[in-house]
Amino acid sequence: MTGFTKTSVWTSRRAANVPESVFALMDAAKMRARSSGRSIIDLSIGSSDLAPPQAALAALRDATFDPQTYQYPLFSHTAPLRWAAAAYLERRYGLRLDPDTEILPLIGAQEGLAHLLLAVTDPGDTLLLPDPCYPPYYGAAAVAGLRTWPLPLTAERQFLPDLNAVPDTVRARTLLLNYPNNPTSATVPDGFFERVRAWCAGRGILLIHDHPYAELTFGGYRAPSALEGGTAGVVELHSLSKTHHMGGFRVGFAAGDPEALAALARVKGAVDFHPYLGIQAAAVAALNTPASGLEVFQARRDALVPALHALGWAAEWPQASMYVWARPPGLTGSVSYAVRAAEDTGVALAPGRAFGERGEGYLRFALVQPPEMLREAAARLAGVPVV
Repeated sequence: MTGFTKTSVWTSRRAANVPESVFALMDAAKMRARSSGRSIIDLSIGSSDLAPPQAALAALRDATFDPQTYQYPLFSHTAPLRWAAAAYLERRYGLRLDPDTEILPLIGAQEGLAHLLLAVTDPGDTLLLPDPCYPPYYGAAAVAGLRTWPLPLTAERQFLPDLNAVPDTVRARTLLLNYPNNPTSATVPDGFFERVRAWCAGRGILLIHDHPYAELTFGGYRAPSALEGGTAGVVELHSLSKTHHMGGFRVGFAAGDPEALAALARVKGAVDFHPYLGIQAAAVAALNTPASGLEVFQARRDALVPALHALGWAAEWPQASMYVWARPPGLTGSVSYAVRAAEDTGVALAPGRAFGERGEGYLRFALVQPPEMLREAAARLAGVPVV
């Protein structure tokens, strides 16, 4: 029995428009490397290798023995998580949001974004989308039937979008940003979101800010929230996957504009319930626990960046996130290089082209291995020619 293809009679246009994943290609390359007996250093996926907070694990364990958690979780059951999220945002940013109308739990921020686009746009609307960006953004836009207008992120502009370059003839419905940024690790200067909010408000554009790396910052840098100027016209997506190391739990929350969240709740109500109550309890415990692992990721950054510089590669010292965005001199085919690197050395990277046209020439390293393994990865890559 074969799987469905793009030419299948049962494949919708929206499904056919979802881009093929380059990461499937990388997974196949890793399998070939393993079959050749190579040890794998997998730096291709940004999944934290650290443990969730012990308080979160204890809350989940206890919940599994509570029969009250076995029921379908309705909106009223999410009150503890909504209040915990509101308290977190107040502690972290000084925000005072209404847990009933300005916060909505999600089954992970990726799910939240896909449903949010379905809730606040119509097919044919335009989404302003950075290039490069997190690949599932392209898929979410395709499923919603949206047109996309690329916002180039370049090293010359510190990987920040030039909104003034968007022609007045482009009538966008939404703008999607993500800082600290995946894949570039870029951060924003003071006043950035204030300017973006004003630009969006003047054009009737909803600002969506994907903020999974809110706490994963180094050296005293503080990642701002797009909500610090108010919730009107802004939705921010938060995840517990990164700084609380709960990627597999699939839990997060949306915060912001009450009308947009009401529309999101309406769409979600048609297709899913909320996270299992035990996972919600774990999320509450995590939100009440300080972020951990920052020193671990900083030590990994401090090991990898000099090792890449020793290869002659361009790589900035990121102030945040769990990635290093590197550019080997002369690289023009990031996908073929990443495949060869995996097959020949066992080092698996994310090719920049996977994140968009502007990502070509770059490679993304996820800081998900100890410092000694990151140095070993760089040493192995020294034998892979850049062609």
